[in-house]
Amino acid sequence: MEKDTQHLEQLAEIRDIMNKSTRFLSLSGLSGVVAGIAALGGAWAAHEYLSSRVFVNYLYNGTQAEVIQFLALDAFLVLIVAIGFGSLFTIRKAKKNGQRMFNKMGIRMLVNLGIPLATGGAFGLIVMYHGGYFLLPSIMLVFYGLALINASKYTLEDIRYLGYCEIVLGLLSAWFIGYGLLFWAIGFGVLHIVYGTIMHFKYDRA
Repeated sequence: MEKDTQHLEQLAEIRDIMNKSTRFLSLSGLSGVVAGIAALGGAWAAHEYLSSRVFVNYLYNGTQAEVIQFLALDAFLVLIVAIGFGSLFTIRKAKKNGQRMFNKMGIRMLVNLGIPLATGGAFGLIVMYHGGYFLLPSIMLVFYGLALINASKYTLEDIRYLGYCEIVLGLLSAWFIGYGLLFWAIGFGVLHIVYGTIMHFKYDRA
């Protein structure tokens, strides 16, 4: 009986070593929570701006350059906050787990995450050029979901399910025109907070 227990412990250790060598397991749940909070803050700021009389005046005057500039700055600030705190929490967890942030698996994860994101960004700019602004939330959600699914091969598999949810929200956003900001807030805000909280208690506190 004691030998069986030892064998099981050895198998568990071997599996743990194999996981660490083939996957980047230091993604922090707290980074998802912070990203979600930042996204909700950005969505609130965008909603307040778009609901203002200033925006209505811009529409009547036929000029939307200031609106686009504000939304671009809003999205950029959200991205900076999410990346900054995400990197901080992930680096801290990587040190705790004895992993390097930019090890072989970490780089593979970033590459597989980055390719769909870059493609989605380029596609979004093309759509903007042709005036399809209403499709931008859908494009961002769908390509972000694809990026998460693609990167899940080299990190925690749980992010695959987050990716599925993001794609579904993106498709719904494309169908229900006029509610893009709401779907964007749910996808990048609420889902990130829920996912990050679950991951924190499932992995970070283990």
